[in-house]
Amino acid sequence: MLARTIIGVLLIVAAAVIAGRRLWYLYRLAMTGQPVSPDRTANWGAAARSVGAEVFGQVRLLQWTVPGVAHVLTFWGFVLLIPTVVEGFGALFDQDFHIPLIGKQPWLGFIEDLAVVGVLLGIVTFAVIRLLTGPRREGRRSRFFGSHLSTAWLVLFMISMVLVSLLLYRGAQYNLGVFPFMDGGAFASEWVAGLLEPLGEETNEILEHVFVLLAVGILLGFLVLVVYSKHLHIFTSEPNVAFKRQPIALGALEPIRIAGKDVDFENIDELDEDAALGIGKIEDFTWKGMLDFMACTECGRCQSQCPAWNTDKPLSPKLLIMGLRDHAFAKGPYLLAGSDEKRAALTDEQKAEAERPLVGANENGYAHHGDGAVGGVIDPDVLWSCTSCGACVQQCPVDIEHVDHIMNMRRYQVLIESEFPSEAGVMLRNLEHAGDPWGSGGSARTGWMNDLGFDVRVLGDDGGTTVPDDVEYLFWVGCAGAVDDKAKRTTKAVATLLHEAGVQFMVLGDGETCTGDPARRLGNEFLFQMLGQQNVEVLNEAGARKIVATCAHCFNTLANEYPQLGGHYEVVHHTQLLNQLVTDGRLTPVQPLDSKVTYHDPCYLGRHNRVFSPPREILASLPGTRFEEMPRNAERSFCCGAGGARMWMEENLGTRVNENRSAEALALEPDVVAAACPFCIIMLSDGTTSLNDQRDGQARPVEVTDISELLLRSIRTTPSAPAASG
Repeated sequence: MLARTIIGVLLIVAAAVIAGRRLWYLYRLAMTGQPVSPDRTANWGAAARSVGAEVFGQVRLLQWTVPGVAHVLTFWGFVLLIPTVVEGFGALFDQDFHIPLIGKQPWLGFIEDLAVVGVLLGIVTFAVIRLLTGPRREGRRSRFFGSHLSTAWLVLFMISMVLVSLLLYRGAQYNLGVFPFMDGGAFASEWVAGLLEPLGEETNEILEHVFVLLAVGILLGFLVLVVYSKHLHIFTSEPNVAFKRQPIALGALEPIRIAGKDVDFENIDELDEDAALGIGKIEDFTWKGMLDFMACTECGRCQSQCPAWNTDKPLSPKLLIMGLRDHAFAKGPYLLAGSDEKRAALTDEQKAEAERPLVGANENGYAHHGDGAVGGVIDPDVLWSCTSCGACVQQCPVDIEHVDHIMNMRRYQVLIESEFPSEAGVMLRNLEHAGDPWGSGGSARTGWMNDLGFDVRVLGDDGGTTVPDDVEYLFWVGCAGAVDDKAKRTTKAVATLLHEAGVQFMVLGDGETCTGDPARRLGNEFLFQMLGQQNVEVLNEAGARKIVATCAHCFNTLANEYPQLGGHYEVVHHTQLLNQLVTDGRLTPVQPLDSKVTYHDPCYLGRHNRVFSPPREILASLPGTRFEEMPRNAERSFCCGAGGARMWMEENLGTRVNENRSAEALALEPDVVAAACPFCIIMLSDGTTSLNDQRDGQARPVEVTDISELLLRSIRTTPSAPAASG
C-alpha cells in the first residue's frame, strides 16, 4: 500500500508541474493580446446564462442531433464521474476510502456507473462518426478535413482506458469487500466483479492495486495531453463562452479599437503613426481572440457550413483559426521574451516565425500553419473569400468569432497596406464620389417612383426638414432599391402595399446615401464612418423615429451599427411590417397564386438578425401557394454569395456560390424562388439563369422575386403576370 501511495503522489506532482507550467505559459501568451471592450466583462448575468445554456445545456452541440447527444453523454458523464476521481485519488492513500456522508449511498454508485456507460456510448458514437465521415471516406467534404485526427483518436483511446481501468479496480474492490457500494447500486462494477471473482482473492488484490494506479496515471496523462492538444478546449471553452459578444457575434461589427478604446475617425490624424487600424500581427488580436484560438475543438461544424469552403475556395473557418493558433504558439517565445537580448537568443526558426507576415501568399493556399510552411500565415485568397454570412459563428459550439477576426484583418489590409481585390476599388470610388456602389448618384434615387399611380412623399419637397408627425415610417429605399431594375420592382411593391394599407410613409430621396455596409465589410472602415456619419446626421436632423428597409444589409446597418455612430432608431424589415399588416387585416391576400414557392433566407436577415418567421408567415397567408423548404434553411441557410462585399468582387476560385444555392432551389422544381433582400435576388437570378443556360435552356424558367411582389399580386383583384427572371 505504501508503494502505491508513493507512486501515486509522484504521478500527481509530475502531472501538476507539467500541466501547470503549460497553463501558465498559455495564460501569459493570451495576455499578450490587446484589451477587450469593457462590456465583455461587465455583464456577468448574461455570461452566466450563456455558460448555463451552452456549456451545461449543450444547446449549440444539440443542433447536430447524433454527435450532439454523444457529446451530452460524454460531457455530463464526466461531470457525474467527478466523485469517482475523488474516490480514485483517495484510494491511493486508503484502500477503504469513501466520500464522507454520501460515499456509500447506492444511488451514488448507480449514478457513477450509469455515467461510465453513458461516456462509453458517447465515445463509440464519436469513433463511428469519424470512421464514416472522416477525410479518408469523404476527402475535402469531410468536416474533419485538416483536423488533428491522430490526437483525437489517442484521446478517445485514453478516455476508454480510464473508464475500463475504473471498472476493473471497482470490480476488484467489490470482490475484496472494500468497495464503497457493497449495498448495491453500482450495477456495472458488480457485473465486472462477477467476471473477476473466479480469479481468486490474491489476484483481485493485485488487480485492485494495478488498476487504481493505472486509472489515476491515465487520468493524469490525459490532463497533460489536454493542455498540449486541441482538447485544451475542455478548459478554455467555458471562459470563451462567458466572454463572447452578447448575444452572439453577428449583426454589427465591432468598431476598430486600439488598447481597448474605439478609434475616433474624426480625429484620426491624432493617432500614433504606428497605430494598427485592424489586425496586422498576431499580437494585435485581443486576449479574447487568443482565447478563441485556444478554444477551437476542430470539430469542423463551421467548415461544413461555410459557403466558401463548400464551393472549393481556400477559406475554411476552422483552418483559419487553427492557423492563427499555431502561429500564436510558434511566435509565443518571441512575444514572451520580454527584451531584445532574450529575443536575440532565440533559434533561427523562432525568429523566422516572429517575422512571418500575418497575411501573405503561402505555399499551400490555406490558412494553416504546417511544418515547412513559408510565406504568410493567412493567404490573401482565404481572407477575401469570406461572404461574412455568419454560418461559422452560428454553428461554433464554443462561440469563436470568426467573422470579426476576418473583418479586422481586412481592415488592416485596406487601411494600412492598401491591399485588396482591384475590382473592389471601383465600388469604393463609387461610394466615395456618388454615394452608391453602382455610381448612379443622387439623381437616380427617385426614379423608381415613376408610374406608381400615387405620389410618394419625399422629405424636403414641401420645404420641411423634419419628418411630419403623421408619417409613421421613413422608408429607407437603399442603393439597390433605387438603381437596380430587379430591386426597383421590390421598392415599388412595398411602396404600393404601404399605400394600400393606409400606412403614411416618406422617403429621403436624394438625401439618402449608401449605409456604408459594402465598405465596412470590405475593410474600409474610414469610408463607412464617413457615409454612416452623413446618414446619421440626416436622419437625426429629420427626426426619424421608425424606419422600414427592404435590403437586409441596410436593415442590419441601420439597426445594429448606426447606434455606434449616435443613430438610434426603431428599424424593421419590410417583411416584418408587411406580415404585421396582414395579421392586422390591413392587407388581405385573396387572389390565388397557384405557385410552388421556396424561400431563401438572406444571411443578414436570418442568421444575423434572427428574422425567420415573418417571411414564411406571409407566404403561408397567400392562397394557392404550395411552400417547400430547401434542405438548408433558417439558421443553416446557404449564402447567396453577395455578402462581405463579395457582390463587387470577381469569383475566380472554385465554383460559384450563387449557383450552388440556385441548384438547391431548382432541385425542388419550384415556380418561384422567393427572397427578402435585393442582393439575394440579384445573385439567385443570375444563378438560376446561368444554370439554365448550362442546360441549353431545357430547364423550366423559374422566377426569382421578393416576397412583397407575391403579396402584392395576391391582394390585387387583377394581379400582374409574373415576370420570369430565370
